[in-house]
Amino acid sequence: MEEGEVRWDGLCSRDASTRDAALENIRQAVLRRRAQISPIKEDPPPESSEGRLASATALESLNEMLARLLMLSKRCPFRDVREKSASILSNVQELGIRIPRPLGHGPSRFIPEKEILQVGNEDAQMHTLFADSFATLGRLDNITLVMVFHPQYLGSFLKTQHYLLQMDGPLPLHYRHYIGIMAAARHQCSYLVNLHVNDFLHVGGDPKWLNGLENAPHKLQNLGELNKILAHRPWLITKEHIETTESFCEVEALMEKMKKLQECRDEEEASQEEMATRFEREKRESMFVCCSEDEESAPTRDVSRHFEDTSYGYKDFSRHGMHVPTFRVQDYSWEDHGYSLVNRLYPDVGQLIDEKFHIAYDLTYNTMAMHKDVDTSMLRRAIWNYIHCMFGIRYDDYDYGEINQLLDRSFKVYIKTVVCTPEKTTKRMYDSFWRQFKHSEKVHVNLLLIEARMQAELLYALRAITHYMT
Repeated sequence: MEEGEVRWDGLCSRDASTRDAALENIRQAVLRRRAQISPIKEDPPPESSEGRLASATALESLNEMLARLLMLSKRCPFRDVREKSASILSNVQELGIRIPRPLGHGPSRFIPEKEILQVGNEDAQMHTLFADSFATLGRLDNITLVMVFHPQYLGSFLKTQHYLLQMDGPLPLHYRHYIGIMAAARHQCSYLVNLHVNDFLHVGGDPKWLNGLENAPHKLQNLGELNKILAHRPWLITKEHIETTESFCEVEALMEKMKKLQECRDEEEASQEEMATRFEREKRESMFVCCSEDEESAPTRDVSRHFEDTSYGYKDFSRHGMHVPTFRVQDYSWEDHGYSLVNRLYPDVGQLIDEKFHIAYDLTYNTMAMHKDVDTSMLRRAIWNYIHCMFGIRYDDYDYGEINQLLDRSFKVYIKTVVCTPEKTTKRMYDSFWRQFKHSEKVHVNLLLIEARMQAELLYALRAITHYMT
């Protein structure tokens, strides 16, 4: 975290004296930048072009420092850093320098800022999580501040992110953040792209790569094909993609004509044939749930340069009269197959991911809006299995008839949009489902959505790897 002669990493220390020394260093650097912009002289000579350039550079550097101080004054878990950052900003303002203003109001466009835990008001458990995150990343990002509704999940999420992005592993750190850029850009999430860009540069990534995917190493360019398929149509992943992305020709698998199984209802317990029929019906009906009513918009250049084939996006795996073969969980499951394979390929990661899946899936406070002591397991399973159903994944022991009874159409629209085209999610959609539910409950829904989608992608990718290895 070095910016010229400025050291920011000291602010992440648990030691107050180290933080104090770092803040004094930053204060002095701010004053030097201010002096370079408007030097105080009785009879200043006409400014040369070199002088104007130096002054402009100093102003840009100062603005970057002030923006960072503004963030620290609002979002640092250490009170001394928040207060002293605010004091530096106040002193600079008194010297006639304009201070940057926050771009938004809180970490979420959907949840009012006043309804999200404010940094400085957290309890001891949450303070520890904040301090750990800040010490690791040098920031408390929007994602962390929204996930505070569910501390247990947040702890697991941060631990997994730390392991994947910062601990020793098979890929260099800058490669990992560049892959993060590619993944976030695929869904046009400029916020996450910018976070990974900053981390990419901080760990020594080549700025030229940020000019476009074509400037990255060939190995990463090859991942572009895999990235787009995993993001939008993971059921198309085959062992050939694992062998090489170079030789991949975009030919979608031939789709077979759908067979509608004969309904054979049993009032007490549905037969296996009826269960399969209900799955196919739900899978087919998911096609007619539109992700968004908004018109398609082309991705902006600032993120689209990080991936290729911008027209490639989500399409329903099933079309009229045809289908992609169903992925049956009893043939290849996370618990019996994927978990162990991940641990073989990347030791300990399987355990971290598995823990995150279980926390999101099992998380409950036994409440639904104003009602308490409610068993929400049926609802949680319906949400999880509906997402897997959209990706063609079937559980033989689940009655998919429950989905239509528990999830209304507006909720399905929200689920499909967030899972398949999250860049199209709007506040209107967020507000329109479960109007009586708390924001924390809606955040939990989103945690279920992202984890269920991640598991679906992993199942397809890991199955392809297994076929390749055997």
